[in-house]
Order: sequence, then C-alpha cells, then structure tokens
Amino acid sequence: MRLFLITLAVVTFFSLADGVGAADCEVKGIRLQGRVKAVDANPDFRVQVVDAFPDLDVKLVNAFPNNCGEWQMVDAFPDFTIQLVNAFPDLRIRYVNAFPGRR
Repeated sequence: MRLFLITLAVVTFFSLADGVGAADCEVKGIRLQGRVKAVDANPDFRVQVVDAFPDLDVKLVNAFPNNCGEWQMVDAFPDFTIQLVNAFPDLRIRYVNAFPGRR
C-alpha cells in the first residue's frame, strides 16, 4: 500500500509540473515547433538563450518546422510568440545546427 501511495504521489507531481514534456515536447499545452514570432510584450513564453544546460535545442529553419525544436521565425500568423529575456525565463534554449529537440 505504501509503495502504491508513493507511486501515485510521484505520478501526480510530474503530471502537474509545468515544464517541458518529455514525450510530447509541449509547454503550457503548446508544441515547441512551428512558426514563431518574437514580440516585446504579452508572449506565450519568455525565452532565455543559453550556451549550456538548455531545456530545448532549437534549429532555425526556413520552411516546414515539423519536428520538436524546429522553429521558423515569422512576422505574421505565428503558432506561438516568444519574448527574449535575460532572467526568469519560462524556457531556456540553445541554438543548434543539427539534432533539435528536448534535452
């Protein structure tokens, strides 16, 4: 019984966490792929660009951002918006040339 309760508590904790989903590559219910617009106010995510220990490796593409971590920067009709910040981010990213996705 004790093992069941501990397992239930751990599963509940991780299901309520608001971090990057391992299997689904989502934060706050938004897939971390697609058309992205950088804004100065009211973003979907506050993003900090880092060199080490990122939450997500991002590859910038010109078309077809179909995989986790592939972003196409646009000015209109984005899938989600980001604001680049230096502190207190929702998501830390690192730009890469290959193998984008969750780390």
